[in-house]
Amino acid sequence: MDKDQFRYEPLEKFGEGLTTSRPWNTKALASVELLNGRVAMLGFLAAILGEWLTGQGMVGQLGLWLRWYLG
Repeated sequence: MDKDQFRYEPLEKFGEGLTTSRPWNTKALASVELLNGRVAMLGFLAAILGEWLTGQGMVGQLGLWLRWYLG
């Protein structure tokens, strides 16, 4: 087995530098964007569920939360 086959490349390394031929690690950025999209979908589902449970829109839910928190 080749020793270079097992070389470790950390996931946090997004790019080599802006002056190189490959400035961004597109595979790492694609996984970050995929995670961001999934979290956005969960947030949207939570907003819809909160509206369905309270019968209030986003601003109304914020008012309910502030009244509960302050008072």
